[in-house]
Amino acid sequence: MPEVEKAVETLPSLFTRLGDQLTQLFDAKLSLLRIELKEEIAACLRGAMMIIVGALVALIGFALLNVAIAFLISMLFDAAHISQVARYALGFTVTALLYLAVGAIVIVKAKNRINQQGIVLPRTATELQRDKEWIKNQM
Repeated sequence: MPEVEKAVETLPSLFTRLGDQLTQLFDAKLSLLRIELKEEIAACLRGAMMIIVGALVALIGFALLNVAIAFLISMLFDAAHISQVARYALGFTVTALLYLAVGAIVIVKAKNRINQQGIVLPRTATELQRDKEWIKNQM
């Protein structure tokens, strides 16, 4: 019988040790999760910064391309025998008008696509119709 009493006496200490070990396990898992999250956030921030830098470089390139297009268009007015400044002004104006036209076309197409989809919410419309009929029946 003394062995049974010894086993019973150590049972509470086993539960205590189990609880301590579970706490340590959860702490270790949480620490690992924190470390992994920090690494993921750092990687995402580095990626976002690279995207921003790339977008800025692309924006500068796009601006330079637009200037080049404007100068190219201004060269088409060489035969018009107008001043260099007027040719540059015409080149930049024509380039701007081209972008305005393309932008307007994109806006109109997007607006038409949105209009075709419609914004009617079928379940909400059904509920409103039911409410309307309920109010008519109540009066």
